[in-house]
Amino acid sequence: MAMMKQPLSEPHDATCVPNEHALRTIRRKPVVSDEAFERAASLFRTAADVSRLKLLERLADGEWCVTELAEAAGSALSTVSQQLRMLRAERIVSRRRAGKHVFYSLADRHVIDMVHNALEHAAERSHVVDDSGED
Repeated sequence: MAMMKQPLSEPHDATCVPNEHALRTIRRKPVVSDEAFERAASLFRTAADVSRLKLLERLADGEWCVTELAEAAGSALSTVSQQLRMLRAERIVSRRRAGKHVFYSLADRHVIDMVHNALEHAAERSHVVDDSGED
């Protein structure tokens, strides 16, 4: 006798009911400007390069001379300088001069946290997957 498979879950109506929205309305954060979203997107685009991300990870440990960064990356000084220039233009890194040396560091705690969080998230072995079929 063949067994009929039961659906794992009943089909559901994708329409929300008003009381489902009440809590989200109460917890609503302050409105973020379109300018802030554009700035954040630009920041992510700039950091979204493996070489630049490696530079950021090194800088998360503290200040580095541009020469040290080039040696650690195994890259030409001009290449690293160009990458640092892009990161500085987005205010992701800051620099200071001491004689002939130029030292770079992450601009602030937000950037340090962003780099650490991105790398920790990427290194996670198990990811929670939403298998509900909804976006």
